[in-house]
Amino acid sequence: MISHRLFARLTTAVALCASLAGPVASQSGFSPAVIVNDRVVTYFEIDQRALLLNIMNRPGNVDKLAKEQLIEERLQLEAAEINGIFPSEEGVEAGIQDFARRVNMKPEDMLKALEKDGLYEATLRDFLYAQIAWRGVIQTRYGSQANISEEEIDRAIASNSGSGGINVLLSEIVIPVTPQTISQVQSLSLQISELTSVSEFAEAARQYSGSRTKDNDGRIDWMSITRLPPELRPQIMALKPGEVTAPVSLPNAVALFQLRSMRETGRRTPNYSAVDYAALSLPGGRSEQNVSLIKEIVDDLDTCDDLYGAAKDMPRENLVREAVAPGEVPRDYGVELAKLDKNEVSTNVQRRSASGEPIMVLLMMCGRTVDLGEEVSREDVANSLRNQRLQSFANGYMSQLRAEARIVE
Repeated sequence: MISHRLFARLTTAVALCASLAGPVASQSGFSPAVIVNDRVVTYFEIDQRALLLNIMNRPGNVDKLAKEQLIEERLQLEAAEINGIFPSEEGVEAGIQDFARRVNMKPEDMLKALEKDGLYEATLRDFLYAQIAWRGVIQTRYGSQANISEEEIDRAIASNSGSGGINVLLSEIVIPVTPQTISQVQSLSLQISELTSVSEFAEAARQYSGSRTKDNDGRIDWMSITRLPPELRPQIMALKPGEVTAPVSLPNAVALFQLRSMRETGRRTPNYSAVDYAALSLPGGRSEQNVSLIKEIVDDLDTCDDLYGAAKDMPRENLVREAVAPGEVPRDYGVELAKLDKNEVSTNVQRRSASGEPIMVLLMMCGRTVDLGEEVSREDVANSLRNQRLQSFANGYMSQLRAEARIVE
């Protein structure tokens, strides 16, 4: 049997793919669980995908995520067929060999171990086929728009090394998203991303943003570029004052950032290898009861350790405390934590549960670990920037496909 620790090494391979999912209660085998346009997702497929993701030790609501991934794969395969993209068997074989290398196993041994855990070889092959097809779609549609300039590489290297002490002055718009508003929000966010006027962006923030910064025209104070989530830094560094990022996908929201100004402090600012934070989730959203409770909690907070006492009568899963690499912090948390110093709190983030219930989140910055740094190649930086740009296009295109699809559960 392949251990969770062993399969954790597969996570890197899967990170370039769509978000993953987990176990679903066994249903009536091959009967339809979901119909996506004219394509069927069976209960058996959901069970199998859930098993794969469990073996890989994926976190979160695995039942919901397994189904969501398969729904998106049906849309990806449909788009691939429309664009005449049909991955070869050799490509799928190469994907299996790559997975096997990552766990230091021969492909045949890995497949046998998976089979002992109840996972069919076809499940892994279907997963790889869909991901290869989708990458082909995105490359075909957007590859020419993802070219990276030498200036962008220079600025990205500077932003990730902390050299020059680069600080940025940003404004933000965070637009809440529901399944019913995906199409409208996608269209609106693309329009906002074309703005170059600070006053027009401020007006849009007041009208559309769900962040509490909307009352200040979406304005954020000066901050070091190294505080921002790693995937966001290159986008910010590539902007000129007045320009706006492409839409950034967050849980239940889309964010846009406008660069108002940039300056060098004349001294090196640190890059961070880990972010230590705490997140306390309160079901019910920004209700009067939760707002009052948060105020009581914050009044008694000095450090993150104090949150354990505040949450002692709540379900254990309500409080999350972890120290992880900046790139592993949930994107909506990362954007908000960038604004905070040690032991500062924010209540700007709002989420939804798997059942759609609003959740108010108290975020607290517990500390940052400074990275001693290492040399990076220009080729690696260029590839990273290109992948990030393509991923942004992929997220937007998938939102469009979902909005236009007929999905029946």
